[in-house]
Amino acid sequence: MNATEAARTADELPAGTVDAVVIGGGAAGLNGALMLARSRRSVVVIDSGSPRNAPAAGVHGLLGLDGTPPAELLARGRAEVRRYGGTVRTGEVVRAVASEPSAGGDPRFTVTLADGGALHARRLLVATGLRDVLPDVPGLAGHWGHGVVHCPYCHGWEVRDEPVGVLAVGPASVHHALLFRQLTEDLVYFTRGTGLDPDTRARFTARGVRIVDTPVDRVVSDDDGGIAGVRLTDGRLVPRRVLAVATCMRARDEGLEALGLPMRELPDGMGRHFVTGPAGATEVAGVRVAGNATDPAAQVGASAAAGALAGAHLNADLVTADTDAALADAALADAARADARRDTVPG
Repeated sequence: MNATEAARTADELPAGTVDAVVIGGGAAGLNGALMLARSRRSVVVIDSGSPRNAPAAGVHGLLGLDGTPPAELLARGRAEVRRYGGTVRTGEVVRAVASEPSAGGDPRFTVTLADGGALHARRLLVATGLRDVLPDVPGLAGHWGHGVVHCPYCHGWEVRDEPVGVLAVGPASVHHALLFRQLTEDLVYFTRGTGLDPDTRARFTARGVRIVDTPVDRVVSDDDGGIAGVRLTDGRLVPRRVLAVATCMRARDEGLEALGLPMRELPDGMGRHFVTGPAGATEVAGVRVAGNATDPAAQVGASAAAGALAGAHLNADLVTADTDAALADAALADAARADARRDTVPG
């Protein structure tokens, strides 16, 4: 049995109702679970094992952990959650639904997994992250996370001074290009049919950004498996080593539809995300959302912080519910004792 199989066996699904189920085992989900477990809450993390940053060589811009491989960072997080008694289970959620609340009105949820397992929980933390959808350019997807990048803060230093091409997808690509221009003097902007007004063209020219209006045919690989350049529809090859593209960022909501969590479309078709209030609060009582699923621009540090905040608020909510339940039980006990005294008084 390898380490992954051993961990999965050790993290069997608990019976009964747990305090919280965390759907998503990335930075947001694990940090939320850590806060709950450290508060002595029974918590189960369901991790699909497909983090957004899996293709990246390292996590960057995270103080004290810059350059840490994503898999190593998540392994540390899972170990920390388990150290405080939390459960981390590899699996896929196929349905999460609100079920009948407790007699006192405390929320209840049922989470069903693809393998047939089921969990019952008082609270849910949705930390499913998002899916990056690339433009449909032949040859592009195979370089994702290596020669094809999207975030100048996550990957910019690593591609500094390289010949970079920006594949435009819409208005957001203009700012994207200027951010990457900070990192290299050799930048080509492929308009791909998107409009550029005269002022923007002048700004690009002033910064030495070359504009290519000819449509893009495909991305060409070199003999070593890297990017050789961009082939245009007129047959020309524009040599590039790195391509930057703003992806369409879509929150992962598979299996969560029955919860009825509201979502919002991003401008210019750039994706959609869950709508939340402070600390990841949603319109559904007992459910909070943290990380890229609600904040597409959040890097690992911000996602982890949001998860911690959401986890702390879930614990505070549970504390209030536990106190309300204890108060109700005490009132019932007082009433029962009063009834007993009346029954023992001689008529």
